[in-house]
Amino acid sequence: MASARTLARLDALIWTLIFGGLLVLVLGIASHDEARIAGWSLSVLGAIVAGVGFALIYVRSRLPEDDPSKKPAPENQA
Repeated sequence: MASARTLARLDALIWTLIFGGLLVLVLGIASHDEARIAGWSLSVLGAIVAGVGFALIYVRSRLPEDDPSKKPAPENQA
């Protein structure tokens, strides 16, 4: 079970990967004319990073959220 704090961090990571990857992808496409190898490298890297962000959306949808009404049982302390 994932806490609300963990889910919030994962959400921030997901959107950072998606938007950062798309930015790098666009920069790669824009630089194809000047430096062909660097442009393709940036495009591929940006697409991979954005793809990881999109895959994490699926992972996030499968994570169960903690039920705040249930408190963990106290451990026996001797």
